[in-house]
Amino acid sequence: MEMKPIPPEESLIEYPSDFPIKIMGVMHETFAQTIIEVVSIHDPTFHAGKVDMRPSTKGTYLALTVTVRAVSREQLDNLYRELSSHPMVKIVL
Repeated sequence: MEMKPIPPEESLIEYPSDFPIKIMGVMHETFAQTIIEVVSIHDPTFHAGKVDMRPSTKGTYLALTVTVRAVSREQLDNLYRELSSHPMVKIVL
């Protein structure tokens, strides 16, 4: 299903702006680096310093909060789509 574009005056986000996204997945040695690579495709200004990592209490999962420079709704939609469909990712918020 194709989403219809939201007119700028109806968007809840002002562009450009810094936009946090939380990504959760199973703890794995390459999870954080893999997510950084995916995010960097959609935000060329993104770097590892914009990542906050929090392991779950038992160390089974890793939650990453990445702060991207959002420049358009299309950019965010594409990023959410790619993250949500990635096999290492369980949840994107």
